[in-house]
Amino acid sequence: MRVIVLMGGNSAERAISLQSGRAVANALEFSGHQVDRIDPAETNLCSFNWPVCDVILIALHGTFGEDGQLQTILEKTNIPYTGSDPTASRLAFHKSEAKHIFKQHNIPTPEAITFSDETCLVELEQRAQQLGYPLFVKPEAQGSSIGVSLVKQPQELQAAIELCLEYDSLGLIEKAITGSEWTLGLFEETVFPIIQINFNTQFYDHHAKYEDESTSFVFDANLACDVKQKLISTGTAAYKALGASGVARVDLILDQQAEPWVLEVNTIPGMTDHSNIPLAAKEMGWSFPELCEKICFAAMETKKNPLMNQE
Repeated sequence: MRVIVLMGGNSAERAISLQSGRAVANALEFSGHQVDRIDPAETNLCSFNWPVCDVILIALHGTFGEDGQLQTILEKTNIPYTGSDPTASRLAFHKSEAKHIFKQHNIPTPEAITFSDETCLVELEQRAQQLGYPLFVKPEAQGSSIGVSLVKQPQELQAAIELCLEYDSLGLIEKAITGSEWTLGLFEETVFPIIQINFNTQFYDHHAKYEDESTSFVFDANLACDVKQKLISTGTAAYKALGASGVARVDLILDQQAEPWVLEVNTIPGMTDHSNIPLAAKEMGWSFPELCEKICFAAMETKKNPLMNQE
């Protein structure tokens, strides 16, 4: 195949995107494919003269790459591309919109209130009190826990809101669910082994995800069969409710009553050799180069049969 790998970009997740892109490009080259690496921070994709290729693999995390903007541009090229379509990408990346869809489909997700940079602080303090502490404050449209704070008491709220608004003009105050953190990888009809994430920070923040060597990943973790099935069915329902396609990762909390809650669906999950999806694929017996090939082949097949995602 001739593959274009899109990586880098100008989002707050540029560094992680470059890691994912390099890992994927190297793996595909290792398998004998021709790879062109393109960084939208250096190339205007709207006026780009796309070379003849078989598939475009998206390794762009964060805004533009993950929120439907890029996918809208790629729809006009008639070249197969990996991951979800523009609508599913936008819904998944915007937390309040995704929550709205989850609630429509009776998928459990933590209660939350939205705010903007124009919302009165006193009003937010009152609404947060009604929601109940502890809380998370999150940018509406960011990934990798960028701009996210765990707020345990009212006097911490203002600083958390200010940090959030450094990354987005819209934000979310979300009820914190006490429990264990899980992630489920999905690839069309393939369900990857579910992973429990153990970390030593107050929550699974950017440091725990990318820097702390003590963060560990445990497959299945002696889950009771019915609890495991609930996690899988809830995560799968979230993936389908948003209309996601290709590889995606669903992040969940399992509360103290063994009930799952969906936090979000990530339609462009990390693809370094130590990211969750490659780890789960390896557990299934897929090498990293094999995983990358399968992702490309699936995108090409979907383009060939456009009704596949509607079945």
